[in-house]
Amino acid sequence: MKRLLPYYFFFLLFPGLLHAQKVVSIQIDGTINPASADFIHNAIEKAGKENAECLIIHLNTPGGLLMSTRSIVSDLLVSPVAVIVYVSPGGAHAGSAGVFITMAANIAAMAPATNIGAAHPVAMQGGMDSTMNSKATNDAAAFIRSIAGKRNRNLDWAEDAVRNSVSITETEALQKNVIDIVALTEKDLLSQIDGKVVQLPFGVHVLQTKNAVVQTYSMSVWEKILNIISDPSIAYILLLLGMYGIMFELYNPGAMLPGIVGVISLILAFYSMHSLPVNYAGLALIVFGIVLFILEIKIVSHGILAIGGIVSLLLGSMMLIRTSSGLELAKISRVVIFSATVVTALFFLFVIGVGLKAQRRKVVTGREGLPGITGVAMGLLNPLGLVMVEGEIWNAVSVGGDIQKDEKVRVKEMKDLKLYVEKMNT
Repeated sequence: MKRLLPYYFFFLLFPGLLHAQKVVSIQIDGTINPASADFIHNAIEKAGKENAECLIIHLNTPGGLLMSTRSIVSDLLVSPVAVIVYVSPGGAHAGSAGVFITMAANIAAMAPATNIGAAHPVAMQGGMDSTMNSKATNDAAAFIRSIAGKRNRNLDWAEDAVRNSVSITETEALQKNVIDIVALTEKDLLSQIDGKVVQLPFGVHVLQTKNAVVQTYSMSVWEKILNIISDPSIAYILLLLGMYGIMFELYNPGAMLPGIVGVISLILAFYSMHSLPVNYAGLALIVFGIVLFILEIKIVSHGILAIGGIVSLLLGSMMLIRTSSGLELAKISRVVIFSATVVTALFFLFVIGVGLKAQRRKVVTGREGLPGITGVAMGLLNPLGLVMVEGEIWNAVSVGGDIQKDEKVRVKEMKDLKLYVEKMNT
């Protein structure tokens, strides 16, 4: 028993050796949006609840929304768990919003053949005037300098990335004190950060990660859906699909499926646009364009309304997403805009147009289809008698004088199961 006491006190002093340390790992591959911001927030909470040594964020992003970026940076700066942002795999890029997120990490790392930078607030879809651009640049410069100062990183380069759109490789980033580590793999990263001291809100913490167990944390199905529909191009397509579906339902009451699909698409589009910098003038132009297409079908304008609809839809689509800062990488693909405009024009001018023309055709069956049909008198109509119309014998009343047997007649109307007919001029 006495021989076991030293081992007991040893493990009591170093409890981490009794079990492997845990590291939570997540992947952010795409634009920064509310869905990715929530995912990172939940990952930090999960790592904290499970007493993980750190959270590793594998980052590959061209940028994203400024509001979401600020939310992520705030979570990283107050995280109770050490956060390591690892720009990976090879070929990955931490651009625009990704620069802020990487520099806000407790430890910033990059894989070989990656790059970071180009965070300048350039005018995106919708554009900014020179005054707004200057304000956005100054605001972004102050924002990134505060982050770099907090993490003791290169302030001059951070500001240069915002003002001059500079971009550097992982080797240059390490030399310029923009990042802390260049790691070949996640395992190499864990080995290099083992024993490093990080500053957390409650104090300093020494990382023990060399033999840590990595637990991968992925987005839920719902989070993946929200991440997809947060893309401006997807939101735009959902908006048009919603309008198509509802109009299909209005033209064909009782079809149900187009209406259900339309309402769901519109709700998802509105959810997505709630988190995007939507220009309501652009949205109004899109709606006005669709109204013009509908009027073109109902009113003979010789194509004037259709041309107006195409121009309105095109301009509205290009204006729909308007960022207040070039830091926000939010725009609708031009290919999607032009394709949607052409498809919408064809959709209204041909598909709905053909359907409405079919509805306007003269009825050829039933009571409404009888007027105008010709038949033959079965006997003398004076004015009552019998006529044969399309192989059926009807009681008939002559409305234009006597009609002799075998004379051709034309049906004027049907009332009380009698046909009111007139003699056809030969």
